[in-house]
Amino acid sequence: MGVEYCGAGFEGWQTQRHGRTVQDGLERAVSLIAGEAVQVVCAGRTDTGVHASAQVVHFDTGAQRPLTAWVRGVNTHLPDGVVVRWSRQVADDFHARFSATGRRYRYLLLNRPVRSALFHGRVGWFHAPLALEPMQRAAAYLAGTHDFSSFRAAECQANSPVRTLREISVRQQGEWFVFEFEANAFLHHMIRNIVGALVYVGKGTHDADWMADLLAQRDRRRAPPTFAPHGLYLAGVDYPDRWSLPQGGRIIAPAFLPPEF
Repeated sequence: MGVEYCGAGFEGWQTQRHGRTVQDGLERAVSLIAGEAVQVVCAGRTDTGVHASAQVVHFDTGAQRPLTAWVRGVNTHLPDGVVVRWSRQVADDFHARFSATGRRYRYLLLNRPVRSALFHGRVGWFHAPLALEPMQRAAAYLAGTHDFSSFRAAECQANSPVRTLREISVRQQGEWFVFEFEANAFLHHMIRNIVGALVYVGKGTHDADWMADLLAQRDRRRAPPTFAPHGLYLAGVDYPDRWSLPQGGRIIAPAFLPPEF
């Protein structure tokens, strides 16, 4: 399934006892259509307040239903803020997480003196003016394969801090800054920590070269605080063509963005 959700009303993806997570809501809805208990596996877990325009999940079931039932039927039982966009039957060896070859995230940041009411909970916000060009130069230092320990949460459970950041970019349209990230995988809070560091560069606290030093130090204590989750979107998951997933798992732009993005 391709799943879209607004994370503002949930305490992250992963199931919790209280049941207020995206996984809990989706499993309840799928189980109702399947007529049996179903567990879903996602391509990448998201934290509290983080959104997804292209989460991919898989599940196993003995129930035989038309694909429309796994979309429209499941959607009738989902909580507000979660929707199934598409469904496909796949071979038994498909795995939403381990079959993926890459993931793309987007961070949306509103840069103006006052916060947004219309986009509350769906975008990040910073009040002081940010300079685009220094942030772009700083971001370039992070492209490639590196030890990202300086941008790794203390509770991160990954076996290695080494990741390959295939793409990192920053662009501006008026009051909006858009940060794009694509990698084979990400560390816990890696993107939000990078965005926080780029904002420090953009507001003039550090120059662009500071980013290279921060990366080399491999010390999270040297980096700025973790940035707010509200502007972060899981925007695509890459899969080999043999799985024949819609757009290869990618749906890049959150729907409310203006056309110029």
